[in-house]
Amino acid sequence: KSTHCIAFIDSHLFFLSISTYLNTTIMIINRLATRAVNTAFRHHQRTAVAGFHSTTAPDAKVAVLGAAGGIGQPLSLLCKLSPEVDELSCYDIVGTPGVAADLSHIPTKSSTSGSLPSPVSWPPKTNGGLEETLTGADVVVIPAGVPRKPGMTRDDLFNTNASIVQTLVEGCAKFCPDAIIAIISNPVNSTVPIAAEVLKKAGVYNPKKLVGVTTLDVCRANTFVANSQGWDPKEVDVTVIGGHAGITILPLFSRVDGAAFSEEELEAITVRTQFGGDEVVAAKAGAGSATLSMAYAGYIFTENVLKALRGEDVTQCAFVESDLTDAEFFASPVKFGKDGVEDVLPLGELSAYEKGWFDKMMPELKKQIQKGVDFVNK
Repeated sequence: KSTHCIAFIDSHLFFLSISTYLNTTIMIINRLATRAVNTAFRHHQRTAVAGFHSTTAPDAKVAVLGAAGGIGQPLSLLCKLSPEVDELSCYDIVGTPGVAADLSHIPTKSSTSGSLPSPVSWPPKTNGGLEETLTGADVVVIPAGVPRKPGMTRDDLFNTNASIVQTLVEGCAKFCPDAIIAIISNPVNSTVPIAAEVLKKAGVYNPKKLVGVTTLDVCRANTFVANSQGWDPKEVDVTVIGGHAGITILPLFSRVDGAAFSEEELEAITVRTQFGGDEVVAAKAGAGSATLSMAYAGYIFTENVLKALRGEDVTQCAFVESDLTDAEFFASPVKFGKDGVEDVLPLGELSAYEKGWFDKMMPELKKQIQKGVDFVNK
């Protein structure tokens, strides 16, 4: 009996040893597999920054600077959902890793990363977070800055947002000089000239690659016309020219086929389009400005630019360097192509009513542009 008992114990111990060995082996294999996957993922992220830069590889990288803000978060969400975006890179001074982690759980094809500024050090070093975000970017969208509050104009934002845009565009000049830079940060009439002067100083300015996003003015005009006429807003496309602040915004309602307005209605819908941002600021009662609609407009603009980079015919209004008027920059219909701005289309004839607004806006627009130029060259 004792011999049988010993044999049983020995065999039991043998099987326990085998089981322990197998479990340990499986754990080791799992760890090695996990490590291999993580290594492959990091390698993919490092090599993904090659981008397509207009013509070659299919991947498109979009960088959002100011991604944790009121515009930046919904804009990043919409870009994450876009089939045109393959890599979404988010940057802000706070909160970006959390935003990126949140977005990364959405089941779309684009990869997502989020970076913060590198810690201040001595000797001074390159901002690694900004470098990582921008390297290989095809389109850089900049909504960074402080929002408007009740009683503030876009011009009141100038001192703070001007410095922010200057710093970020300096990074673009260094880390992605061939990217298309889309400026959302207000006042756009001044921040786009600031960006241009920064790029000129760096020796990388290309007027085809710098644009101010005025798509929200078009969205508002389309919505207000559709509401007034009982139409589907998706079937309306109003041309909006000039700038992106107050009276510098000029919707050309005379070109909307089939629309009928009384003089009072035309005046009301024009002014509402020009000052739609004030309407939102007042309604939010100090809690912010037009963030959701601006995010949507920025997403539409960005997606259209990506389509153009891939070879589709795209025409949309944008604030670009222009010789249509005596203002250095002007918003008008622009044809985009594989290298950015392909052609600034002619203005055409304005109605007498629109000509009156045009004459009012030009001195103000040129003043705001010059303010941006002077900020960099002071």
